[in-house]
Amino acid sequence: MDTLLTAGATLAFLLLFLGLGVWVFVSLALVATATLFFLHGMDLSRIGSIAANIIYRYASSWELSAIPMFIWMGEIIFRTDISARLFRGLSPFVDYIPGRLLHTNVLGCTLFAAVSGSSPATTATVGRITIRELSDRGYDERLSLGSLAGAGSLGLLIPPSIVMIVYGILAEQSISRLFAAGVLPGLMIAALYSGYIMICAKLNPAIVPVERPKRRAVDFLIALRDLAPLVGLMTVVLGSIYSGIATPSEAAAVGVIAAIAITAVLRQFSLRLLRDTLMGALRTSTMVCSILITAAFMSTAIGYLHIPADVAEGIASLHLPPWGLLVVLSLFYLGLGFFLDGNSIVVMSLPISLPLALQAGFDPIWFGIYLVLMVEMAQVTPPVGFNLFVLQGISGRSIGYVARAALPFFLLMLLGVALLAVFPGIALWLPNYFYG
Repeated sequence: MDTLLTAGATLAFLLLFLGLGVWVFVSLALVATATLFFLHGMDLSRIGSIAANIIYRYASSWELSAIPMFIWMGEIIFRTDISARLFRGLSPFVDYIPGRLLHTNVLGCTLFAAVSGSSPATTATVGRITIRELSDRGYDERLSLGSLAGAGSLGLLIPPSIVMIVYGILAEQSISRLFAAGVLPGLMIAALYSGYIMICAKLNPAIVPVERPKRRAVDFLIALRDLAPLVGLMTVVLGSIYSGIATPSEAAAVGVIAAIAITAVLRQFSLRLLRDTLMGALRTSTMVCSILITAAFMSTAIGYLHIPADVAEGIASLHLPPWGLLVVLSLFYLGLGFFLDGNSIVVMSLPISLPLALQAGFDPIWFGIYLVLMVEMAQVTPPVGFNLFVLQGISGRSIGYVARAALPFFLLMLLGVALLAVFPGIALWLPNYFYG
């Protein structure tokens, strides 16, 4: 009962701060400090020492250095015409599929996710191009926004993924194996999205304009040329990881160099571009790392109160079968997704969920992919769904409208989780093939 009261009070204060609009990292730091001071009776000097140790541990983490580098690479793509080339390059190949250009949201996000690692960056970059183009051509706006909200979250699942790096560091698992494990589930989710768009287009042809441009063979050659920069960058980054030439952290640096080289070849490189991309990467990296560090501080505070251990014992005492535990954890993560962002969810919940998952016999690599899928759902659940806010800003629609448009794709993610649970080989086959 004491544990429930303590956990309830901690959660209530956190929700209060978040509801007042306080920044996430400030809310986490304040609640962690108050928890240790009032509930554990710890003096402020000791609390400061704990916070300093956490900051030093994360600041000196080599694996964590990949995050700002991948974000910088995404900024370079975002601020050049590589992203616009992506839309032009995909257009001819989807004209003969039911739903036509609506598939550019899914395919564009899938390709961009392979070089970005960030869900908001993927959503914003692809959305700034496709939303206006699809609207001007007469495509259904709700399906356009919904597919973009769902497909934008693939930035978390398809490697390189910042959330996977965070999970790998905290769970002490191979980041390369996690990257390999995310490929097939990511493609599976993308296929579910495209399949849904095809079904909608077949059932209601009015969502797609009647006019269809005539394509010549040369149009497909031009499209391949437009896709070449992004595909080349994706090949360099993932190829350096899976070939063993570079670690994920080193591959991030390789990707930045390759992105700069591509912009130079396209004659778009300038000192202003370098400055703007560095500043953009600095702002985003600071946001991500500050949330990561304060969430770790919050996890430490919760650990001092024995909440994770007591919750784990409480769930374990239910003697649930593995599938029952998975249902409970899924409901737990869906609840967290209403209030926290992805990195905070991973860092705050892992001390509770990972020991339970391992005890139930789940593979830690598989569990990492499952967790990333649950975090993806948090990207499209109000009121803290980052993708919803990104799309609200781009489209000018209300958050409620965007959330309703994203609902079918949220349900498709749930279907993806069910398929992953029934067929764990979807996540485990590729890392086992590459690494044994």
